Amino acid sequence: MELQPPYRKIIHVDMDAFYASVEQLDNPGLIGKAVAVGGSEIRGVVSAASYEARKFGVRSAMSGVLAKRKCPHLIFVPPRYDRYKEISSKIRKIFYDYTDLVEPLSLDEAYLDVTENKKGNTSASMIAQEIRQRIWEELKLRASAGISINKFIAKVASDINKPNGQKTINPEDVIPFLEELPVNKFYGVGKVTAAKMHNLGIFTGLDLKKKSLEELSVLFGKSGVHYFNIVRGIHNSKVKPNRVRKSIAAERTFNENLSSEVFMLDRLDKIAEELERRMKKSNTKGKTVTLKIKYSDFTQQTRSKTTNHYIQLKKEFYPVVKELLYQEKLKNSVRLLGISFSNLNTEKKDPIWVQLKFDF
Repeated sequence: MELQPPYRKIIHVDMDAFYASVEQLDNPGLIGKAVAVGGSEIRGVVSAASYEARKFGVRSAMSGVLAKRKCPHLIFVPPRYDRYKEISSKIRKIFYDYTDLVEPLSLDEAYLDVTENKKGNTSASMIAQEIRQRIWEELKLRASAGISINKFIAKVASDINKPNGQKTINPEDVIPFLEELPVNKFYGVGKVTAAKMHNLGIFTGLDLKKKSLEELSVLFGKSGVHYFNIVRGIHNSKVKPNRVRKSIAAERTFNENLSSEVFMLDRLDKIAEELERRMKKSNTKGKTVTLKIKYSDFTQQTRSKTTNHYIQLKKEFYPVVKELLYQEKLKNSVRLLGISFSNLNTEKKDPIWVQLKFDF
């Protein structure tokens, strides 16, 4: 089984240090400085870091304490998600000028299928360049892009010339590119699987490609077929426009760890109010309620219950939340609580696909 035409033309656009860049945009005094969005030098976790901060090893999901230790002059700013959503909406409007086949992955990245596009431009690379230029001219923010025949390769490519760059992997270059790619860069290969592959002497795509389908199936079960295909450039996941949201959540990290369930209920009451607001705003209902608990030692636990019918209002789901809290004894003091809805009443719509002449 080898890579065969017809191919699609996929762009992955990834904003550069998006949250931090928006903060620097709105506050010019932060330009050129090491900025961390979220967290603090006392508590919390960094949501995003400017490139100036990344030079010192500051990364997202890092504790504020460690971030400050790595970068003593780090400036912490609180996140402003409404502002990020506002900017993200403007970026997506630019995308929609070129194609309706846009699949947002988050506020700062998206896939675009430009095989057939509104501009009649047969060059996906030129479209990516134009989109990035427009984002800069209209919003004064930088973006990087990857262009190739499927989502997986485009996403990997977008990281190659970051920040403020792009990379095209042409059809004829896909196989050599994948053969040189470290296995931990492959879609679906996490840290545990990568470690297992390394122990088996599999370090690159070429090493992986040498394994037969039978061998990979024995070693990795059902995932073996996926690894067999993806190293050959076969990844047929389509760009899904208007991506269906799988869950809606609200959570809070506390300044002080909570040990009393009375205080936890007080915080959960406020979190439930926020979740109800988000459910109403998105006109969404759900069946599965999940309580997320993160302890002071950073271990995490979730407890879920599925109701018989779709619900949305706090008065409907808050009793379930309380039931989940008392379901079993807490292991430690609590630093974060969250409530989420999944199993939502959203419907999936499949796009129509048309193959045009291929020209990168």
